[in-house]
Amino acid sequence: MQLTESGEQLRTDLVPGYRLIQNSVSHALARGQGLTGMLRVGFAAAWSGRLVLKAADAFQAEHPDCQVEIREVPLHDRFGALRAGQRDIQLTELPGEEPDIVKGPVFFSHQRALVVPAEHRLAAEKIVSLEDLAFEPLIPLSGPPRCFTDHHFPSHTPSGRPIARGPSAMVWEDAMNLVLAGRGLFPASAEAGTYCARPGLVFVPFRDAPPVEYGLFRRADGESPKVRAFVKTLIETRPATESHSRRETHSS
Repeated sequence: MQLTESGEQLRTDLVPGYRLIQNSVSHALARGQGLTGMLRVGFAAAWSGRLVLKAADAFQAEHPDCQVEIREVPLHDRFGALRAGQRDIQLTELPGEEPDIVKGPVFFSHQRALVVPAEHRLAAEKIVSLEDLAFEPLIPLSGPPRCFTDHHFPSHTPSGRPIARGPSAMVWEDAMNLVLAGRGLFPASAEAGTYCARPGLVFVPFRDAPPVEYGLFRRADGESPKVRAFVKTLIETRPATESHSRRETHSS
């Protein structure tokens, strides 16, 4: 059946109104589902940020009435912005046992490495052991709770030998500068050797240290349709390789 000239004109006149109705219905459904407004997402480390950015693009394409604001989480104040309501959810390192914070399962993990100066005796090794830390001071982070620092910056080797402490750092750049100055060594994700490589530093993988694990965190009272929808998108867009420990090569 072919429209007459009058029918064609009528269809042309009706299309804008029909699309306006469709858009109004879509916006109303989004409001009814709580999928409008700003979602504020935090991340720690560039590799987590890459996953969050990819998920944010997919999330906004599926939920155009939502906007996603992405900010990095400082190492020395992991949950400050979350508690203050400045973040709705964040992808950061485990552990994180806090009574007012809900922690999800391990989202992905990377092999742990030791950051050493290029001229250090361990820089030529292909792999290091936790027992090597008995002979070197570690540069700890200043600010995170005790459970976090005890996990990432142990005070003793597995055999019980004490590990000395060097000067503390509040941010990544400070820690790397202290390593370069020979003030101590720093344990980190081996992925940092790819994203944060710089002259004078070597990232040597551990053979016996637990992986660096990352998970999702939100406030205990912060569950919402937007948060649930973003977590779903984050899971769907996560590369399969990110759900397992990554074995990194020795890099400088």
